[in-house]
Amino acid sequence: MRAFWDLRWFFWQERFKYSFGILLLIIVALLSLLPPYVVGVVVDAIEQNRLTTDMLAGWMGAMMAAGICMYVLRYVWRIMIFGSSLHLGRTLRYNLYQHFTRMSSDFFGRKRTGDLMAHATNDITAVQMMAGQGVLTIVDSLVMGGFVVLAMAVGISWQLTLITLLPMPLMALLTSWYGHLLHQRFGDAQQSFSQLNNRTQESISGVKVTKTFGYEQEDIQAFDEQSRDVVDKNERVARIDALFDPTITLIIGVCYLLAIGFGAGYVTDGTITIGQLTTFSVYLGMLIWPMLAFGWFFNIIERGHASYDRIRQLMAERTDITDQKAGVKDVPAGVLQIDIDEFYYPRSETRALHGIRASVQPGETIGIVGRTGAGKTTLLRLLLRELKSGDGAITIGGVPAEAYYLDTYRLAFGNVPQEHFLFSMTLADNIAFSNPEAAQQDIQRAAGLAAIHDDIVALPQGYATAVGERGVTLSGGQKQRISIARALLQNPEILILDDALSAVDATTEQQILEALKREREGKTTFIVTHRMSTVKEADAVWVLENGTVVENGSHQALMEARGIYAEMVKREELKAQVERGDR
Repeated sequence: MRAFWDLRWFFWQERFKYSFGILLLIIVALLSLLPPYVVGVVVDAIEQNRLTTDMLAGWMGAMMAAGICMYVLRYVWRIMIFGSSLHLGRTLRYNLYQHFTRMSSDFFGRKRTGDLMAHATNDITAVQMMAGQGVLTIVDSLVMGGFVVLAMAVGISWQLTLITLLPMPLMALLTSWYGHLLHQRFGDAQQSFSQLNNRTQESISGVKVTKTFGYEQEDIQAFDEQSRDVVDKNERVARIDALFDPTITLIIGVCYLLAIGFGAGYVTDGTITIGQLTTFSVYLGMLIWPMLAFGWFFNIIERGHASYDRIRQLMAERTDITDQKAGVKDVPAGVLQIDIDEFYYPRSETRALHGIRASVQPGETIGIVGRTGAGKTTLLRLLLRELKSGDGAITIGGVPAEAYYLDTYRLAFGNVPQEHFLFSMTLADNIAFSNPEAAQQDIQRAAGLAAIHDDIVALPQGYATAVGERGVTLSGGQKQRISIARALLQNPEILILDDALSAVDATTEQQILEALKREREGKTTFIVTHRMSTVKEADAVWVLENGTVVENGSHQALMEARGIYAEMVKREELKAQVERGDR
């Protein structure tokens, strides 16, 4: 019952619907006692030769009226209780998705997509059933069972009732034990299902790599092994689940045996009539559903409890990127000041950045270069507040980045990351994702600035062309340029291009850079690249090495300094000469 206590916030929120539904359940339970009573009365009347047509018609009319009332009331209470449980599912999904959107990238680095999908689907469905079928089974079994037992004891014979129900404590003990086992095994089954989700998602996302290396059979085998594990874990659940009905049926059979054996003796000695024994037998049959429902309740409640525990553990995760209580609501603007003493990734003892001091004026274009792993992307993630700044501070317009509300802070940034993600929607909708209210002409203008407009209009459906998941129907360069167009449509104060031109040719790159310089006057742009030609026109170039800026200056100044940057430029020029076949 602790599972219901954990959901008390929801039951209180929906208390009127649940209360009304339970009230109707009680009325239905009372009405259901009438037909067995009528059967007993009619049997006694027949046995005593006093049944008349009017009496039979009256009792049949009463039974028909009760049946119609039960039909209507059952429909209404189902709407009340099951409708509320559907609302719980929607609420949990909303809260879970809202929680996902608030979590930092570190959270998604630790959690696998399949696990999160399992939480949002199977686990929530199990909790939803607990609030619907679970409430129904426990209330209906207790109310119906209680009324039936009361009718048997008070209306017929309390001695026969007591004898008949002697096996019931054994059933309670067995179902409780089954429920404990079910809770453990269902948790294992859900975890295995999460792993199957992960395997499926990774296999589909990486199908090109799998085919490239001829790894299909190994992937199929790994998937089959995980599928077998899911089957094995669910079979362990099913083996416990399968014990409920036979156990309850066996105990009810013993109850029937006691009822008939002792009831016949009571009829013989005149303690009860044959009609009362008939009514007693029908009432005993009516106990089958409450007993089965009671066993089913343990099944549902343990599944829901295990799933809700998994959801609560996930919801208990907290992000270290939070808003201050009295944060700044304005969109950041002004001079960007970076003072980073040291930065370590969570749960890492390796220093990622250190000793970075820089000031960026509005309208400047900053190029950031360096070897792989030098800290370029880490620096950008700090600017975007995807990571906590650690020892040091980042300020915009003299205001610390942490002082801004996160939502408004990120409105100042347009980010084109290394991994370009496109949604399964039209090209126009993908570009407009950063500004859903943008007019078509604004979308086309942003596409023109990103040098992708001509490619789009050449397609049969133009901007209405639907792209596959993650943009699988587009080339790498096209995906990069669509991502750039998306960021440009936002018209941010600070634009970040993280190796966003690596898949475009030199001519297209030059077109995009010229468009950026022309259209983003007065706004700041960061360009991270491994291609030195990309940052030649930048106002300043930062060279990162081992997590710090070792060189800072214009292209010309750094070339004259003959340092790391100059060496990188010469190496790139030599590579270009070799590729052209020059000697």
